[in-house]
Parts: sequence; structure tokens; C-alpha cells
Amino acid sequence: MKTSLPWLRALLALLRWPLALLLVFEEWGWDPLQRLLAALGRWPGFRWVEERVSRLPPYGALALFIFPSLLLLPLKLAALWLIGQGHALWGAALIIGAKLVGTAIVARLFTLTRPALMQLPWLAQLYARWSVWKNGLLDWARASGVWRTARLLKAELKRLLRGWFRPR
Repeated sequence: MKTSLPWLRALLALLRWPLALLLVFEEWGWDPLQRLLAALGRWPGFRWVEERVSRLPPYGALALFIFPSLLLLPLKLAALWLIGQGHALWGAALIIGAKLVGTAIVARLFTLTRPALMQLPWLAQLYARWSVWKNGLLDWARASGVWRTARLLKAELKRLLRGWFRPR
């Protein structure tokens, strides 16, 4: 096991930025997309469904939480097929759309089922570990020079855009 540890560390170091960017996207979309679906959840038919979902027992909640990933798998495979057929833009659009829809659904389901899911000791422990790891990776990314430079560029771009679109 010790011989593979340097290899694993090198692999994780290589994957650090892509993972951080993926997590930033998830963080960026999680709350707004969850709020969007929560707004839909106020409609009578959706309200009924959300009430049932929030009352699920722990393993029922876990099964429902995993379901959207399985449902979106055919869409992601179709996107790869489109890319393979030379329709890269359509394939990328399908992947992005599936990612947005999947994030929205998973975020809302997690909000509704979290109390039940956290009753599973192994899942609560895994979630706690995940949260520590995720927050550490995001802290590392946010402390980087690349991140700070991107924030400065974003602020400057906002300032320029405000100047262009300000009523005169």
C-alpha cells in the first residue's frame, strides 16, 4: 500500500484543479437551482410529492436520491454519441443541460431527504468526511493566485459592464 501512495498523491495533485472547478460549479448552482425547484414545490401537485418525499424512511430516501443519476445516464450517453458523430456542440449542450437538471433535482432531493439520510450512521459519517474534504479543496482553490486573479478580472469586467450599460 505504501508504494502506491506517492502515485495516488500525484494523481490527486493532477486532478486538484479539475475537481475544484467541478465543485465550484456545483456550489454555484446548488442553492439557486434548489430554490428554483422549491418554488415549483409550492404548486399543489408538486407540494404533495415533496411532502411524501420528505417523509421517506432513510433507505427509501437513499434510493430516491440515487434515482436521478440513473435517469440522466442515458442522456449523458446520448451526448457522448452525438460528440462521436461529429455534433460536438449538441453533445456539449446536452451534457450541460443534463448537469443543470441533475444538479437541480439532486439539490432539492437532498434538501428534502437530508434528515432521513443523516439517520444512516455510515452515510452521516461519509457526508461529514466529504464536507471536510470538499471545503478543504475549495479553500485551497480560493487561496490560489489563479483564483484571486480571476476574482480581480471578474470585478473589473463588472465595473466595465456597469459603465457601458449605465443610463446616460
